[in-house]
Amino acid sequence: MQTHVSPPLTAVRKDRDRRAKQASAAPSIEEAIRARAFELGFDVCRFAPAEAAPAQGERLHAWLQDGAHGDMSWMLDTADRRAAPRALWPEATSLVMLGLNYGPETDPLASLSQRDRATISVYARNRDYHDLIKGRLKQLAAFMLKRAGAGDAKVFVDTAPVMEKPLAQTAGVGWQGKHTNLVSRDFGSWLFLGAIFTNLRLDPDPPEQDHCGSCRKCLDICPTAAFPAPYRLDARRCVSYLTIEHKGPIPLEFRANIGNRIYGCDDCLAVCPWNKYASAGREAKLAARPEFDAPPLAQLARLDDAAFRALFAGSPIKRIGRDRFMRNVLIAIGNTGLPEFVAEAERLIDDAAPIVRGAAVWALGRLSPTRLAELRRQRLAAEPDETVRQEWRQAA
Repeated sequence: MQTHVSPPLTAVRKDRDRRAKQASAAPSIEEAIRARAFELGFDVCRFAPAEAAPAQGERLHAWLQDGAHGDMSWMLDTADRRAAPRALWPEATSLVMLGLNYGPETDPLASLSQRDRATISVYARNRDYHDLIKGRLKQLAAFMLKRAGAGDAKVFVDTAPVMEKPLAQTAGVGWQGKHTNLVSRDFGSWLFLGAIFTNLRLDPDPPEQDHCGSCRKCLDICPTAAFPAPYRLDARRCVSYLTIEHKGPIPLEFRANIGNRIYGCDDCLAVCPWNKYASAGREAKLAARPEFDAPPLAQLARLDDAAFRALFAGSPIKRIGRDRFMRNVLIAIGNTGLPEFVAEAERLIDDAAPIVRGAAVWALGRLSPTRLAELRRQRLAAEPDETVRQEWRQAA
């Protein structure tokens, strides 16, 4: 008959101590998620509760009631779901807020003084970040649920009805500056944001405080005075809105001040003093393509639809389409003041798209009023589109 011999008491204590040490050394789920996020290329990973502050929804509804969203009707359509995470997904208990640094290697405003060149916003100088970030969010969400052994999660980039910037501030990623964009003490104004909603309970990080102080550089540099007050943006006056979201002719009052900005605007981001702590982004897929760094306006003006699609394949620029893009190029051409662009503007007066023809009339009028006057009577009588006819009348 065998008898069970208990191990010595000292051995029991050693085994217990060893297990306790292993348990204390094992990373928490939050630490594991953060480590995996960094492996996937994210630069910031922080946690927040799914409860949104009521003020966030109140500010959103006030902004919409003012009409400051312009043509972005989807903002109004999704307002209730956008106001709070649980309005979008009632089961959510925690948020994982991610940031990816896309800091430029060179001064993003340097090309503004090159009249014959175009300026493209830093974020659009390579691949569409939505596709890149969404894939990595899915990988992180899968890791998180596997690590927890249960739960559910949903991933969002900024095409979903999620208020990423105030939620990122709640998680401590940064704070919403006076230009309404997120500012980070480590990355300045250059962070793409993504979010994972989950029904797992994760320990939240402390929120970030506002560090703008008395600075108003971002407000004062805006070329179209799009900030009626600090922390308030009127999208209807914003160059990024006008060149990307706005579908019709750009209002006359803003055209001259747009300069050569053909897609987006980085002025308010680039002048933020917190950028002195920023560094160039390390994601190669987001590094600027040489052909998108101050491209010649003359080359862009020659793009037909097929060439436009080929050049901007995989880029966020592609989504606005060739016609709106050409509208923007013609505004820039009209602002050059250079006579060598007269022929390009005149050629595009015959474009098939009314929005292009109208912008071409304006550009020609800026570059050569005499030539515009020569063409006006014949072209105005033959023009079938009322918005283009209005451009001829205004230019005359």
